[in-house]
Amino acid sequence: MEDFPIPVRMVGPGSQPAEDVELQYLPLPREMNVFRMPIVPELPEDAALAASRDLLAEFLRKLGNWAPAGNAPGPRLDLAGASKTALEITNQMLGEGEVSIRIDGARSFRIQESVFTGLWRVCEYAGDGALTADWLEAAALPRVVVEAARAAALPRLAPAAIPPGAMNSPALVSEIGAQMRASRPGRRAHVVNLTLFPLTPDDHAVLEATLPVGPVALISRGFGNCRITSTLARDVWRVQYFNSMNTLILDTIEIVEAPESALAAAEDLADSTTRLAELVEWMSESCAAPAG
Repeated sequence: MEDFPIPVRMVGPGSQPAEDVELQYLPLPREMNVFRMPIVPELPEDAALAASRDLLAEFLRKLGNWAPAGNAPGPRLDLAGASKTALEITNQMLGEGEVSIRIDGARSFRIQESVFTGLWRVCEYAGDGALTADWLEAAALPRVVVEAARAAALPRLAPAAIPPGAMNSPALVSEIGAQMRASRPGRRAHVVNLTLFPLTPDDHAVLEATLPVGPVALISRGFGNCRITSTLARDVWRVQYFNSMNTLILDTIEIVEAPESALAAAEDLADSTTRLAELVEWMSESCAAPAG
């Protein structure tokens, strides 16, 4: 994960939402019970442990042919055909990392980063809650996250009336609109730090109206508690940082394809490949131990 580039600066009265103004964002991901920190299963079935090892070894081979620093999409490994026991062991081996993501809509997803940074467990669900797809993916951020955010969004801001009490929101809306028009793939994020602006309740109402909540919600515990939600304006994200008391300390809007604070760095992905190779080697030794 990259450090976010904005200093946390607090200013005087009016720099934060009024106490009676409730921040609006998509319900955040909850704990995903199927994912655990890597723990050696107690007396696993030899065949299930070997099957899990084979799954991770296959994924490791795919990783060996991929350059994280390049532009090619990362490899995927379909887990839908794995046995229940082998999948449980695989989930235990992968563990639960810092980032959880949910995507709501016609296609619903629950995504969990593993303890290997940049290696993601992705589950897709039908409207009735049935699991329809399950895979392991290597990426700075799973492809479906940006795809879902962009598919639901418009290339322009939603129109909103400017109430008499609005003070800074008209200028902010104009700035965001201009940056949307200038946005290009690979362009660095343009960050609007709302913490630095005195905003009235009417200002917040204008921002909520022009930037309706989108289908993607992400929570990262790497910097304490960072909550990221897509909006229905294309490539515009709400990024909010909270302290251990769940108090908002930094409130930003980012115009970028994907916020940098959500992305796994190429060097982290390279390190994850090395550590996954060590895990596969250990599992292979464990599989061979009973025979020895």
